[in-house]
Amino acid sequence: MGADRFSTSARLKAIGQEAQARVYRAAARRPARRNKLTGRAALLALVLCALVVALAYPTRQYIAQRSDIADQRREAQKARQKVEQLREEKARWQDPQYVKTQAREHLHFVMPGETGYNVAAPAPTGDAAAEHRATSEAAAHRPWYDNLWDNVDHADAAAPPGH
Repeated sequence: MGADRFSTSARLKAIGQEAQARVYRAAARRPARRNKLTGRAALLALVLCALVVALAYPTRQYIAQRSDIADQRREAQKARQKVEQLREEKARWQDPQYVKTQAREHLHFVMPGETGYNVAAPAPTGDAAAEHRATSEAAAHRPWYDNLWDNVDHADAAAPPGH
């Protein structure tokens, strides 16, 4: 019986060694796990970063120049429109009837035999008249330079915006 046990344990030992040898052979056939970031991948990443850095400034310049070109084209189009508008206005001024109309409207010219009228603003009445008299009386008692500055301020306040 001792021999059977020995033979069983010897057999188990032999089976264990065979299994171990199979595992080692299978492990040797399988490639070893490598690090995911290899030297080639690192070099490729470095080259791509260098390209991005090298091309960023010229690309930005290109985009800015395209924008400038578009702006210049818009300005040239506006200038062409302005030139066309001025040509039309020049052509209108070549017409004697247009010149007469403009002279009558802006310079208040009248033709011989016509009577011209200028309509003055009506005099202030009521509260506005009393206020005007009060400011006139107050102005009479002030030095002349104060009145001058008040008139300049009033004229400035009465001027339409943009003039």
